[in-house]
Amino acid sequence: MTDLLAIAYPWIKSIHIISVISWMAGIFYLPRLFVHHSEKVQLSGETHDLFCMMEMKLLKVIMNPAMISTWIFGLLLVATPGIVDWSDVWPWLKAISVIAMTVFHMWLGGQRKRFVAGAGVLEGRRYRIMNEVPTVLMFVIVISVVVKF
Repeated sequence: MTDLLAIAYPWIKSIHIISVISWMAGIFYLPRLFVHHSEKVQLSGETHDLFCMMEMKLLKVIMNPAMISTWIFGLLLVATPGIVDWSDVWPWLKAISVIAMTVFHMWLGGQRKRFVAGAGVLEGRRYRIMNEVPTVLMFVIVISVVVKF
């Protein structure tokens, strides 16, 4: 099995990067939709329903599959011999940051449910602030992987 992982390494890494890009696109865009939904749209009516549909499709059709494939192909990379030295700090920092990104993803899913219910929605400013979380995590992840300290 490990020989197969080593042979497939460039393909696994490519699919992992594509998955990460797709996941990050959604994870940056969904909070922006929440900002506009909370600031410009009543929590009922045709425009509200349109925003709920866009948010649901972004989460379920793009973000969830991208997150799952990011995890699958990332774990395959970790299982490839010689790729990760767990005595270094960087893989642990990356792992913690990816888990935090996943928790943020789940938080976004919970916020989407609040919009659908029409209750418990935060103000636009809070969604703007929360939109910085994945940016910080992305910096930590990329620097960890590239610099490998």
